[in-house]
Amino acid sequence: MSAHGDPEDGETTAVERRSFGDVLRSFDLDARMLGMLAALVLLSVLFNAASDGLFLSARNLWNLTVQMAVVAIMATGMVLVIVSRNIDLSVGSVLGFVGMVMALLQAEVIGPALGFGHPLVWPATLAIGILLGAAIGALHGSIVAYLGVPAFVVTLGGLLAWRGAAFVVSTGRTIAPMDATFQRFGGGAGGALGGTLTWALGGLACLGIVLSLVLARRQRQRFGLQVRPRWAEATIGVVACVAVLGAVTVLNRYYLPEQLAIAYAEERGLAIPPGGLQIPVGIAYPVVIMLAVAFVMTYLASRRRFGRYVYAMGGNPDAATLGGINTKWMTVKVFIMMGVLVAIAAAVAIGRQNSGTVGLGVTAELYVIAAAVIGGTSLSGGVGTVPGALVGALVMQALQSGMVLTGLTTSQQDIVVGAVLVLAVVADAYYRRRAPA
Repeated sequence: MSAHGDPEDGETTAVERRSFGDVLRSFDLDARMLGMLAALVLLSVLFNAASDGLFLSARNLWNLTVQMAVVAIMATGMVLVIVSRNIDLSVGSVLGFVGMVMALLQAEVIGPALGFGHPLVWPATLAIGILLGAAIGALHGSIVAYLGVPAFVVTLGGLLAWRGAAFVVSTGRTIAPMDATFQRFGGGAGGALGGTLTWALGGLACLGIVLSLVLARRQRQRFGLQVRPRWAEATIGVVACVAVLGAVTVLNRYYLPEQLAIAYAEERGLAIPPGGLQIPVGIAYPVVIMLAVAFVMTYLASRRRFGRYVYAMGGNPDAATLGGINTKWMTVKVFIMMGVLVAIAAAVAIGRQNSGTVGLGVTAELYVIAAAVIGGTSLSGGVGTVPGALVGALVMQALQSGMVLTGLTTSQQDIVVGAVLVLAVVADAYYRRRAPA
């Protein structure tokens, strides 16, 4: 064996001589992540059978990815909030308030001032929305950090206050329509990459997977840490790339509806064949935004000092303070980050609805927290990953979509979601008890 735990060429042991447990341990994978993926596969098979094949249809899977985007964007921030031993119960109400403000700005303030369709309408609206979300996050974080009020109480108050503020701002109205670019943010007309760019994004994702595995291996070797065998690294890379390209293939099998395809052909002077046009919709913009947010958040959490400090705070706040970390300012920054992500999610939400409504974001906080917890984030702090939150959001949306397809009522769906959240917390407690000290 080499100094870094990597077998030399002459000492490579045949994989088939190893026990199944040894092979699994060679991959050094998160057991909880594997459990979530197995649960997702099981849910997909069961719902597909119960819905006569509708669940795994290209159309439903495309809609599922779009529908999960809002929750997933906020869940990436909720991970770090919970990791830092806090909680944010206000994200649904803040989503509704910021979304309503952005809808009002573009429909009744900036839009009429600059002219509807002006190219500055959407960036000005989005910038104001992000600043507003950051300000709300800073307010919550400052009360928690500097006044010593528990985050549960502060954000519970925010849940009520910001929902009321959304109603006051809108006076109970539904504000519509949204700017054309905001509609694309939500996956509306023209709100997808199309087939070619989707394949390009899939190829880029595969390249990123390979590079991340190589760089992570080199970093572990540099610090003298144990690394996976090369065959295990290669297997993980191949499986991940196959999964990405498989997802791209499925999404590209969802085609533009007939009327939109005809309009597309007429605009470009294309001939319409007898069987009709099959134009791939591709990955929707909300999914692209979600993936970009996840990439940035993963980078911040795992590669930057900010992430290391947050995990240190969650692991042992007293030790973090004694180590020189300004835990109060870090708490404020975590809540500011959460507010920014809520504003981005609000832009996607109002774009998808093409309106701002007083019911926007109702109960969203439950799904966001559930996605983070199901994704392996411990409510006791210090443990959680952004990729896990994405998988948790996907599990939640798959569960909800499957229940709709199988005819469960809203009340029955709430019962199932509540049970799943409790089971996720039970599983977390069990995992922590069994984890080595």
